[in-house]
Amino acid sequence: MNRELTQKLHKDYMKASKLTSYITHGIFLLLIIAALIVIIMNDWTMIPIYIAAAVWILSFVIFTYVVPFYEYRSFSFEVFDEELEIQSGIWFRSNILVPMNRVQHVEVGSGPIMRKYKLASLKVVTAAKEHEISGLHQSNAEALKLQIGELAKVDELHD
Repeated sequence: MNRELTQKLHKDYMKASKLTSYITHGIFLLLIIAALIVIIMNDWTMIPIYIAAAVWILSFVIFTYVVPFYEYRSFSFEVFDEELEIQSGIWFRSNILVPMNRVQHVEVGSGPIMRKYKLASLKVVTAAKEHEISGLHQSNAEALKLQIGELAKVDELHD
């Protein structure tokens, strides 16, 4: 459909995504340093370290600065009376329509990095697939959970 989807992810999603990338790349940097120490101790060739360092730098720039920006910019969604529409994708755009009468349940969750920025993920589960909107403000995610649950006539389960 060619409708304008107005709801976006929270701006702090980019901060959370960058922090995740910092942590991941920090771990890989430690592994590269450990490999460097082994190579120096055994007087082996440094070529694998040069390759690993180049890949690490490229990966760091792409997944810390480029991907979070374009993910934030390209993701949008809208809740309608009859369906949930989700549009996403950086290189390959996808537009998903989730009929409300197919929704089985709705979940809200967040990990430690998302909680740091008061963000949450909303999962809409159907019999066929699970659709996730990650990077919503916690209060917005809870409100959407209730709205989708009401529109889909889903009974709220107590955790």
